[in-house]
Amino acid sequence: MLSVRAAAAQVITQILAAKGSLSSLLPAISAKIAENDRPLLQELCFGTCRFYPQLQAYTECLLDKPLRTKDGDVQALLLLGLYQLLHTRIPDHAAIGETVEVTRAIKKPWATKLVNGVLRNFQRDNAKINELLSQNRAFQSNHPAWMEAMISKCWPLQFDSLIAANNQHPPFTLRLNTRKVSRDDYLALLQEAGISAGATSYSPYGITLERACDPRKLPHFAEGWLSVQDEAAQLSADLLELSPNMQVLDACSAPGGKTGHLLEREPSLQVTTLDADERRLTRVRDNLARLGVSARVVCGDSTAPDSWWDGETYDRILLDAPCSATGIIRRHPDIKVLRTPEELDKLGELQARLLKNLWPLLKPGGVMLYATCSIMPKENTRVIEAFLARQKDASCDTLDVAWGMTQPCGQQLLPQMNGHDGFYYARLRKAR
Repeated sequence: MLSVRAAAAQVITQILAAKGSLSSLLPAISAKIAENDRPLLQELCFGTCRFYPQLQAYTECLLDKPLRTKDGDVQALLLLGLYQLLHTRIPDHAAIGETVEVTRAIKKPWATKLVNGVLRNFQRDNAKINELLSQNRAFQSNHPAWMEAMISKCWPLQFDSLIAANNQHPPFTLRLNTRKVSRDDYLALLQEAGISAGATSYSPYGITLERACDPRKLPHFAEGWLSVQDEAAQLSADLLELSPNMQVLDACSAPGGKTGHLLEREPSLQVTTLDADERRLTRVRDNLARLGVSARVVCGDSTAPDSWWDGETYDRILLDAPCSATGIIRRHPDIKVLRTPEELDKLGELQARLLKNLWPLLKPGGVMLYATCSIMPKENTRVIEAFLARQKDASCDTLDVAWGMTQPCGQQLLPQMNGHDGFYYARLRKAR
């Protein structure tokens, strides 16, 4: 059985090599360690990614020369060791000793002295190194340099609060099925169970718990009273202006949170929930079954409707488009390691293609809600502006809402400290 630090080193090594993400790597690695070590594994992996820009800057100061590409596992150990020294309550001697021990497990005894020396030098010279890095904007913001520059350019007035929100642990927010329980009644249930929680500011269905927990242990989770979903994502259902018996397409739908919410609001909807990944659709089916709702689940490519569409047009289309996920960095901190600026251009092209190819599936007078969890205008308002310029039977509604910032097209939410994630919505209407 792997030690927890050896397991964490495996995960971080793969992420540094862009061979996986936290969500794709952790389940398999977790199965190889003792159950009581799994919370620490998650903390080490998420924390190292959350503070990666700073930890990487420290290693660059502490190493005489960069490590070879094939020694990514040693680099991972340095990052993990520094994270423990800076951001955990693990005693320094244990953090260093246990991390150094992994060099033997990975069969690189030459790295024992290196890892031990770097971590002890950091202990000794921490203040001096911080002074050296004091003018490094990427270090100070704890974001990759390209991302820091892009956020600064796009959101100069909101930069400090946005960066702070990205660096914090995410809030733990639930969506209630208010057909089964009122928000006030469920808050009272939680209070009786000794769980501190409060109502969300903008979603009438949301509550945020003071501390994260296993949702399966919350009252009536199995009966479908609640789902884990950020407040920003909860806003989509009401924006679609649903009516009974409408034909609705939820494109790019996995893991099915929004599909479930649509059917909670209007159980008589005829919903087609679509995703290109059959494995992810398993989660959609599981979520819908727990909520006690049903939809037509289809595995298909939203950019190629001819391969799955039956020719019946939809009253409503929800397009939660693939994006950079820069509005949910605190939930997926490996974005700081994995994302590249070139990807944003490719994503913009994909988003434009999705809009173009799904638009013919919408009935005249119908509504398409375009959504992303990005904060970058090139994936949001600019994509919509370009679409409207090409598509003469499309218009973008001005949203009369109390949240977010009105953009030339659509509404932008930025991640808030202890509040909602970053999200973008544009409601598009097809001429009759």
